[in-house]
Amino acid sequence: MLSGFKDFVMKGNVVDLAVAVVLGGAFGAVVTALVERVLMPLISALVGSPNFDEFLLVTLNGNEIAIGAVLTAIVNFLLIAAAIYFVVVMPMNKMIDARNKRLGITEEEQVDPQIVLLTEIRDSLSTNR
Repeated sequence: MLSGFKDFVMKGNVVDLAVAVVLGGAFGAVVTALVERVLMPLISALVGSPNFDEFLLVTLNGNEIAIGAVLTAIVNFLLIAAAIYFVVVMPMNKMIDARNKRLGITEEEQVDPQIVLLTEIRDSLSTNR
């Protein structure tokens, strides 16, 4: 029973997932700090408020409808997405392109290994008929 648990825990995908969760949490803190401490103050300097929670408050039958809170959430989402794109995705794509250029790999040469395997299976099945 314990050896089965040990085999499960030591599988590569479980360990990889654990590492990804830990790194994702740490990276989330970096992105949150970037958005809250850099980007939102810049917006606050332009607009006058770091959030729009008090903007578009509507009262209906004694209930407050905070449309501005939704606007704040949308702006935060867009800022986080932009931060991830410009800080992680763009530099990573440039590094991959530079590596491929250095190694002489072109787009045509990069074939998905699953496609290659499926092509081999298809060819094998067609010759066995």
